[in-house]
Amino acid sequence: MHQAFQFRLYPNKDQAILINQSMGCSRFVFNHFLAKWKDTYKETGKGLTYHACSKLRTALKRK
Repeated sequence: MHQAFQFRLYPNKDQAILINQSMGCSRFVFNHFLAKWKDTYKETGKGLTYHACSKLRTALKRK
């Protein structure tokens, strides 16, 4: 038997701002690497690996 739990969050203004910023950063990183993956696939026929994306993400953080 499987159980599921549902939770409803009621963040205050400051928490809502932080949540939205985190989601925006995650969306940016996902879209950035999706575009890089597509470009690499068009050029070479192979996509990027997790390790390649991880290295690029570290460089992206430093900018």
